[in-house]
Amino acid sequence: MSRPILDESMIHPAIRDRIAVNHADIVGEVQAAVAGTAVVVVGMAQNPYPKRARKSLEAAGIPFKYVEYGSYFNNWRRRNALKMWAGWPTMPMVFVSGVLIGGAQELDRLIASGELMRMLQGT
Repeated sequence: MSRPILDESMIHPAIRDRIAVNHADIVGEVQAAVAGTAVVVVGMAQNPYPKRARKSLEAAGIPFKYVEYGSYFNNWRRRNALKMWAGWPTMPMVFVSGVLIGGAQELDRLIASGELMRMLQGT
Protein backbone atom coordinates (compact mmCIF):
# COMPACT_ATOMS: atom_id res chain seq x y z
CA MET A 1 0.00 0.00 0.00
CA SER A 2 1.33 3.42 -0.82
CA ARG A 3 0.08 6.69 0.53
CA PRO A 4 -1.47 9.20 -1.82
CA ILE A 5 0.85 11.97 -2.95
CA LEU A 6 -0.12 14.57 -5.50
CA ASP A 7 1.47 13.55 -8.77
CA GLU A 8 4.00 16.05 -10.06
CA SER A 9 2.12 16.26 -13.36
CA MET A 10 -0.73 17.85 -11.39
CA ILE A 11 1.51 20.61 -10.03
CA HIS A 12 1.97 23.68 -12.21
CA PRO A 13 5.60 23.93 -13.41
CA ALA A 14 5.88 27.48 -12.05
CA ILE A 15 5.59 26.28 -8.46
CA ARG A 16 7.44 22.95 -8.55
CA ASP A 17 10.76 24.48 -7.44
CA ARG A 18 9.06 26.29 -4.58
CA ILE A 19 7.54 23.03 -3.37
CA ALA A 20 10.83 21.17 -3.76
CA VAL A 21 12.79 23.57 -1.56
CA ASN A 22 10.09 24.24 1.04
CA HIS A 23 11.96 23.66 4.32
CA ALA A 24 14.22 21.15 2.58
CA ASP A 25 16.89 21.94 5.18
CA ILE A 26 14.96 20.31 8.02
CA VAL A 27 14.19 17.23 5.93
CA GLY A 28 17.88 16.99 4.98
CA GLU A 29 18.92 17.24 8.63
CA VAL A 30 16.63 14.38 9.61
CA GLN A 31 17.69 12.30 6.61
CA ALA A 32 21.34 12.76 7.62
CA ALA A 33 20.61 11.82 11.23
CA VAL A 34 18.69 8.71 10.14
CA ALA A 35 21.48 7.70 7.74
CA GLY A 36 24.14 8.02 10.43
CA THR A 37 22.45 6.70 13.57
CA ALA A 38 20.63 3.44 14.31
CA VAL A 39 17.85 5.08 16.37
CA VAL A 40 16.65 8.64 15.87
CA VAL A 41 13.86 10.39 17.73
CA VAL A 42 12.53 13.57 16.12
CA GLY A 43 10.57 15.69 18.53
CA MET A 44 9.58 19.05 19.85
CA ALA A 45 9.68 20.83 23.20
CA GLN A 46 6.66 20.76 25.51
CA ASN A 47 5.24 17.61 23.93
CA PRO A 48 5.29 14.71 26.43
CA TYR A 49 5.47 11.98 23.80
CA PRO A 50 9.02 12.68 22.54
CA LYS A 51 10.10 12.68 26.18
CA ARG A 52 8.31 9.36 26.71
CA ALA A 53 10.08 7.85 23.69
CA ARG A 54 13.47 8.99 24.97
CA LYS A 55 12.76 7.57 28.44
CA SER A 56 11.69 4.24 26.94
CA LEU A 57 14.92 4.00 24.96
CA GLU A 58 17.01 4.99 27.96
CA ALA A 59 15.26 2.39 30.14
CA ALA A 60 15.96 -0.26 27.50
CA GLY A 61 19.62 0.82 27.30
CA ILE A 62 19.36 1.69 23.63
CA PRO A 63 21.48 4.63 22.42
CA PHE A 64 19.74 7.15 20.20
CA LYS A 65 20.04 10.57 18.66
CA TYR A 66 17.43 13.16 19.53
CA VAL A 67 16.69 16.11 17.27
CA GLU A 68 14.22 18.74 18.36
CA TYR A 69 12.42 21.31 16.29
CA GLY A 70 10.62 24.05 18.17
CA SER A 71 7.63 23.81 20.45
CA TYR A 72 3.91 24.30 20.33
CA PHE A 73 4.62 28.00 19.95
CA ASN A 74 7.05 27.97 17.03
CA ASN A 75 8.51 26.11 14.07
CA TRP A 76 5.25 24.39 13.20
CA ARG A 77 5.75 25.14 9.50
CA ARG A 78 9.16 23.50 9.57
CA ARG A 79 7.77 20.45 11.38
CA ASN A 80 4.97 20.33 8.84
CA ALA A 81 7.57 19.76 6.10
CA LEU A 82 8.78 16.72 8.06
CA LYS A 83 5.24 15.45 8.45
CA MET A 84 4.61 15.76 4.73
CA TRP A 85 7.92 14.05 3.94
CA ALA A 86 7.43 11.15 6.34
CA GLY A 87 3.67 10.88 6.21
CA TRP A 88 3.59 10.60 10.02
CA PRO A 89 1.21 13.18 11.50
CA THR A 90 2.53 13.56 15.05
CA MET A 91 5.66 13.94 17.13
CA PRO A 92 7.79 12.11 17.85
CA MET A 93 8.88 10.39 14.71
CA VAL A 94 11.05 7.42 15.62
CA PHE A 95 13.38 5.87 13.06
CA VAL A 96 15.09 2.52 13.63
CA SER A 97 17.71 1.32 11.17
CA GLY A 98 16.45 3.89 8.68
CA VAL A 99 12.80 2.81 9.01
CA LEU A 100 10.06 5.05 10.40
CA ILE A 101 8.41 2.91 13.09
CA GLY A 102 5.90 5.53 14.28
CA GLY A 103 5.82 7.38 17.57
CA ALA A 104 6.13 6.68 21.29
CA GLN A 105 3.33 4.10 21.44
CA GLU A 106 4.68 2.11 18.51
CA LEU A 107 8.18 2.29 20.00
CA ASP A 108 6.93 0.91 23.32
CA ARG A 109 5.22 -1.97 21.51
CA LEU A 110 8.39 -2.83 19.59
CA ILE A 111 10.49 -2.72 22.76
CA ALA A 112 8.01 -4.93 24.65
CA SER A 113 7.80 -7.51 21.86
CA GLY A 114 11.56 -7.68 21.35
CA GLU A 115 11.20 -6.62 17.72
CA LEU A 116 13.18 -3.42 18.28
CA MET A 117 16.25 -5.40 19.34
CA ARG A 118 15.84 -7.71 16.33
CA MET A 119 15.71 -4.67 14.06
CA LEU A 120 18.87 -3.27 15.62
CA GLN A 121 20.72 -6.58 15.40
CA GLY A 122 20.15 -6.49 11.65
CA THR A 123 22.19 -3.24 11.41
